[in-house]
Amino acid sequence: MIVWINGAFGAGKTSTARELIDLIPNSTLFDPEVIGGELAHLLPAKRLAEVGDFQDLPIWRRLVVDTAAALLAELGGVLVVPMTLLRQEYRDEIFGGLASRRIEVRHVLLAPAETILRARIADREIPENLPDGEIRVRQWSYDHIEPYRAALASWLTADAHPVDTSALTPYDTAVRVAEAVRSGDASACDIVQTPEPTSETVAAGVLLFDEEDRVLLVDPTYKAGWEFPGGVVEPGEAPARAGMREVAEETGIRLEDVPGLLVVDWEPPAPPGYGGLRLLFDGGRLDSDEARRLLLPGPELRAWRFVTEREAADLLPPVRYERLRWALRARERGAALYLEGGVPLG
Repeated sequence: MIVWINGAFGAGKTSTARELIDLIPNSTLFDPEVIGGELAHLLPAKRLAEVGDFQDLPIWRRLVVDTAAALLAELGGVLVVPMTLLRQEYRDEIFGGLASRRIEVRHVLLAPAETILRARIADREIPENLPDGEIRVRQWSYDHIEPYRAALASWLTADAHPVDTSALTPYDTAVRVAEAVRSGDASACDIVQTPEPTSETVAAGVLLFDEEDRVLLVDPTYKAGWEFPGGVVEPGEAPARAGMREVAEETGIRLEDVPGLLVVDWEPPAPPGYGGLRLLFDGGRLDSDEARRLLLPGPELRAWRFVTEREAADLLPPVRYERLRWALRARERGAALYLEGGVPLG
C-alpha cells in the first residue's frame, strides 16, 4: 500500500511523512524529489530547459511508478510518499500506473488555511549554498498557490482525504493521517486496476460513431493518451464480446448486436511491452439520445470526445492512429483488413 501525502508547497508534507513512518508499522519513506534531482544529472540541459517542472517530464512520472513498485517489491509493507500533485492528468497517470501493478493508494491532502500556508512559506529555511535561493524557492512556492486553489476547486478535495493542518504540528498531523488510514476514512483510490501483461495479449477496441460520422475517443485514467473504448480480452472470452463488455463498462452503452470486424493488427513486441493482436470492431452509429447517455467521466475514464479522422491524428499515438485510419478505410470498403504494426498486408 502507498499513503500519498499531497498538498501545496509549504503544507508540511515531508515533515509529516517523517513522523508518519514511526506510526505506521513496516513503513518506508519515498520522496520522488530524489528522482527529479537525478534527472537533472541524467538528461541533457536542452531537454530540461523545455519544461518548467520535472513533473512535466514523462520519464519522471514513469520512474515514480517504477521506483515505488520496486521498493514495495523489495521491502513490502507501506510506502509513505510526500509529493505535491496538482494536475489531475498526472495524478491519474501515476495512480493508474500503480493500480495496474495492484498497488493500493490512499490519497491524503494536507490543507492548512492559505494565510498559514503563506506564513510557512515566508519562514521556510533556504539552503545557504543555493544561488538566489531565497528568492527562487519562495517565489516558486507562492507561484503554485493559484494552481493549488484551482485543483481544490475542481478535483482535489473530491479525490483525497483532507486534513486541516492549520493548528497542527507535524506529529499531530501524522497521528491524524495514521488514524484516517487505519479507520478507512482515507480509502483506496477508485482507479481501474489493469494487471501488467507478462506475455503477448489480445485487445479488442470498438469504434462508435456519432450522427456526423465522427469517431468516439476516450481518455483513460490509468494510462497516458487517448484511446478507443476497449481493453484486453480475458482468457476464454471471445474478442468481439470483450469489446462489447468494455464498451458497457467504460461508457454505459450496451451494444445489442455483435460488432463487425474492421482490422486485425499484429503489434510487434517493444520492450517493456510484449505486443500481440489488436482488433478493432465497428460498433455502429449512436444517435443523439444514445450519445447523451455516455457515462463519462468515471473511475476508468476522465474524458471523451467525438473527433474527425484529422483531429484523431493529433490525439492518438502514431501506431494507434494508423490502426484507426485503416479501420475507417475497411469500414468504407465493407471488408476487414490484416495489419502488421499498423501496415496493411495482403
